[in-house]
Amino acid sequence: MSTLTQASSFLCYQRARTITRASIQVPKKLTTDPLNLPKLPSQVVLSVDQEINQNPKTNTKETDPTAVEKLYVIMEAVADRVEMHRNIGEQRNNWNSLLLTSINAITLSAAIMAAIAATSVAYGASVEVTKFSSSFMYVAVTGMLIVMNKIQPSQLAEEQRNAARLLKQLHGHIQTKIAISNPTQDDVDEAMEEVLAIDRAYPLPLLGVMLEKFPSKVQAAVWWPEKRSNTVKGKDSKNGWNEGLEDEMKEIARVLENKDKADYLRLDEKFLMFNKVLALSGPLLTGFGAIGSAFLGSSHHSWAAVAGVMCGVVASVVNSIEHGGQVGMVVEMYRSNAGFFGMVEESIELNLKEGDVEKREDGELFEMKLALQLGRSVQELRDLAASSTKNEKEMKEFGSKLF
Repeated sequence: MSTLTQASSFLCYQRARTITRASIQVPKKLTTDPLNLPKLPSQVVLSVDQEINQNPKTNTKETDPTAVEKLYVIMEAVADRVEMHRNIGEQRNNWNSLLLTSINAITLSAAIMAAIAATSVAYGASVEVTKFSSSFMYVAVTGMLIVMNKIQPSQLAEEQRNAARLLKQLHGHIQTKIAISNPTQDDVDEAMEEVLAIDRAYPLPLLGVMLEKFPSKVQAAVWWPEKRSNTVKGKDSKNGWNEGLEDEMKEIARVLENKDKADYLRLDEKFLMFNKVLALSGPLLTGFGAIGSAFLGSSHHSWAAVAGVMCGVVASVVNSIEHGGQVGMVVEMYRSNAGFFGMVEESIELNLKEGDVEKREDGELFEMKLALQLGRSVQELRDLAASSTKNEKEMKEFGSKLF
């Protein structure tokens, strides 16, 4: 009975289960509607072509692979020079500190020995040894001071720092030229001239080509070659220049010449004279100290004692002011600052003398670059030119706000 029941249930289940079939009808021929994309106007392409054809002043020079390769060679040489000047600058700065410490130590030791000899005249042979030792130390330190004052290590270090900074600036300028323009052989020649000009302005050797540390006449530093006129024409007929901008540049050049550059040359002359006095005083004082030490115990004992002790003390003070205060570095710094304003003034005059405005630097770009060099905004630069125009006789404001 149970078997029949199971069989009937199975049959009922089979009847209840239905199989669902689905079919997909694919059309014999597929048709697709085209995408409704907006058509690009042909006038855009034509306008670009027309602009190129109508504006032949655009820089269409092709990149010279040989010129680019030469510029990379110059960049490698410039990077090597930067490292050399930096290392030698550190070395000469060490010269200044080490020589100053040694000279002052020897000078004070000689003065102390002279004082001991002056207070121990009755002790015979020991006094002779002490005073001659003091005299020998004074003579030695006098020779060291003559050499140190001749080369001015602090000024040498400042020269190398300036050279490293200018070469690093040139390295970045060459990189920019390769990146945004099409270098030619003219760019290679210009870069070579700039490198050699810096080499002449800040030489590495000491013998033969060292800059004169005490010139008869103060002159601003010159580390750039003779400027050339721009051979690439501007993007438009005016090239960013107008009468107002030309008048502004003339006033800025006048301010830099009569205020900034003149003031730094005046300060440089004063510090140079001060440095000359210090450079002469140090060896003279140590020389007098040597003579005074030699005459200790003689009939001139009183003034010899004063010379042997006081000259050494005063000489150490003079040396500390000259080399510890790095007066030579200040002289070189003022000379370089005056040279900077001379370079800016020369670049302004070069652009203004160029009759074809299309061959000048871009006026707006040149104005912005000049404002940055002087530590001003473009509006502040224009205000400076306007104020100097009103007060032509009495210019109270300097052109630069950086230094």
